Amino acid sequence: MLEFLVGSGLATAAGLNAWMPLFVLGLADRFVPAVELPAGWAWLSSDVALWVVGVLLVVEIVADKIPAVDSVNDVIQTLVRPAAGGIAFGAGSSAETVRVDDPELLSGTAWVPIAIGVVIALAVHALKAAVRPAANVATAGMAAPVISTVEDATSLALSVLAIVVPVVALLVIVGLGVAVAVTLRSRRRRRAARDGAPPDDR
Repeated sequence: MLEFLVGSGLATAAGLNAWMPLFVLGLADRFVPAVELPAGWAWLSSDVALWVVGVLLVVEIVADKIPAVDSVNDVIQTLVRPAAGGIAFGAGSSAETVRVDDPELLSGTAWVPIAIGVVIALAVHALKAAVRPAANVATAGMAAPVISTVEDATSLALSVLAIVVPVVALLVIVGLGVAVAVTLRSRRRRRAARDGAPPDDR
């Protein structure tokens, strides 16, 4: 069960920022004795991987804070984030971490955790990509840097929590889901009130 929580937290983080969980996983495997990636994923902590992922992480962090550029970046990331989510889930769920001493869940079928990670990251990315343009239009682009910074911080926090305390990562994911649901419902009610239509309580 903990393996699934680790993978889910990392895949959710990848949906917000493709490179953050991969970079955190690589650094953890490299420098934290309690974290050990399996042989098939050990390349994440190689010098080349860390440098490449680190540079791509910086590029995404910067691009995602520029209005209009962030929307183009979201289109490009439609393939990248799900792929990163699959890698993060696969590597994280099969690694020995601070809380997972003997990972066994889903270890017999390598493609299953990757597929789960792809789906989770794609769902988060789709929501992010749908909300961002509306926020940019409503605030004339002023919200882009703020929203992006919150997303980057959340991605980092989820990546670390997934490895160290995956149960807390789950609570954060649930909390984010509730916050998004409340925000969307409130937006629908405001739009209905503005248009003079009865609010949809669903």
